[in-house]
Amino acid sequence: MVKLNKIYTRTGDAGTTGLGTGERVRKDALRIAAYGTVDETNALIGVARVHLTGMPGLDAKLGRIQNDLFDLGADLCVPDRGEKPKFEPLRVSDAQVVRLEAEIDEMNSELNPLKSFVLPGGSPAAAALHVARTVSRRAEREMVALAALPDEPVSAAAMKYINRLSDYLFVAGRYVNDRGRSDVLWVPGQNR
Repeated sequence: MVKLNKIYTRTGDAGTTGLGTGERVRKDALRIAAYGTVDETNALIGVARVHLTGMPGLDAKLGRIQNDLFDLGADLCVPDRGEKPKFEPLRVSDAQVVRLEAEIDEMNSELNPLKSFVLPGGSPAAAALHVARTVSRRAEREMVALAALPDEPVSAAAMKYINRLSDYLFVAGRYVNDRGRSDVLWVPGQNR
């Protein structure tokens, strides 16, 4: 269990932070950027949730995703470099990915097929979900770049999870709009 008695530690005043392994790294390291962007995604999902009304099922699912994103941050914070850790690190599981896929399919089955790209907007909740989607895509790009570096592993389940998450947030935005406002569709060349 996490216990935070003191919020500031002063250990990062010189521009470094600690990984879950105890290793000190620069705060601008790609691993730190990746799990920082995962945290940003989590915060934006929180913004979307405050705009959800009359959708307790989706709100609960988004709450589970927020918990999953802390799991993902913990996974990224303790890179698996093949050394035996002092403790069992938390890892994203394939079951979490499967749950996202099932929920995407469930929501999408209730929506009309798309005939155009969707512009972010509609309701405040849908707009916030679209912002969270774009930030999760940035997290994915950072995780891909991180995994391409020597000795900077990222688990396959973590990569799958962040990839599915952006799809989830896209469908969730459409799902929210379908229950009150319509999607805002792109009209190619409309303003020529």
